[in-house]
Amino acid sequence: MELILLILSLGIILICAELFTNGVEALGERLSLSQAVVGSILAAVGTALPETIIPLVAIFLYKGESGANIGVGAILGAPFMLTTMGLFLVGLGVFISYLLKKREKLEIYLEPQTFIRDFRFFLLSYSLAIIIPLIFPNTRVLHYFIALLLFLNYIVYLLFTFRADSLEIESSKELYFARLLKLDNVNPQKRFIPVFLSIFQIVFALLIMIKGAHIFVENLEILAKELGMDPLLFSLLLAPIATELPEKSNSLLWTLRKKDILALGNMTGAMVFQSTFPVSIGLFFTTWEIKGLALISALIALFLATFYLLFLKIFKKLPVYLLLLSGCAYLVYIYFVIKTIS
Repeated sequence: MELILLILSLGIILICAELFTNGVEALGERLSLSQAVVGSILAAVGTALPETIIPLVAIFLYKGESGANIGVGAILGAPFMLTTMGLFLVGLGVFISYLLKKREKLEIYLEPQTFIRDFRFFLLSYSLAIIIPLIFPNTRVLHYFIALLLFLNYIVYLLFTFRADSLEIESSKELYFARLLKLDNVNPQKRFIPVFLSIFQIVFALLIMIKGAHIFVENLEILAKELGMDPLLFSLLLAPIATELPEKSNSLLWTLRKKDILALGNMTGAMVFQSTFPVSIGLFFTTWEIKGLALISALIALFLATFYLLFLKIFKKLPVYLLLLSGCAYLVYIYFVIKTIS
């Protein structure tokens, strides 16, 4: 039964990912937004917000040391999963679409300046949040100052992204909800109707996708126990992958359609968001003690982002095999996890 629910929930996630990407593209086209804005802000923040709730609940509702530890772990887990499994799936999507002959060359179509900007903002924010507290531990005033800097950094990032040169969103499929309600020929003077409908479709898809992810996690946990898997291993390795399913599903669909700027922007934009807003909450409301596996995951994320930034600046491209190597970084983390708990 759990296996059936697992497959069904995965199907729900993929269907809703299709609805979400369709809604985001339609909204971007209606508002004449660039691909950088749609991918790095609209899609990225939309899919990142739900998982941000997890550390907030842990910190504010559970309170105490255990709640803070869960919160900090969840905050640091998001950038790690995005730089490892997230970017790996973008590379995998490109590779699959090449095998299916949907693209002539095995390469990622991107705007180097867009992703150089995203990686720079991520590295600035995350380095401040990780390295400075390690050098000056238990300095609350410094934590508050860094948290404020991170908030400001994200605002500056938004301004840069909106003002930057980027390709406009390509003509998208007709909005599914508009087709369902037969609103194909809406009067241009009633433009707000498709815009509102796009937003409604995005929110609807996101809510159902989150529910599908929760069902997926619950049944995956039951199956893991039945197979004799250590609960700690599950919480450290499988649960984070499941919570990132909405972002990963969206990016995978976009790469299969050769919309690589949107797919990669969904990941790098989420990296910038996750390294600012949730981290600021952690700095404000916890002791922000980063050690053990949490520190290893943060250092891996910083290393990968630095490597990709340097490669982009030098060669102005990101080969598919480099993104596939992000999966190897996750295997390194698995090694440290098993070594730590064994």
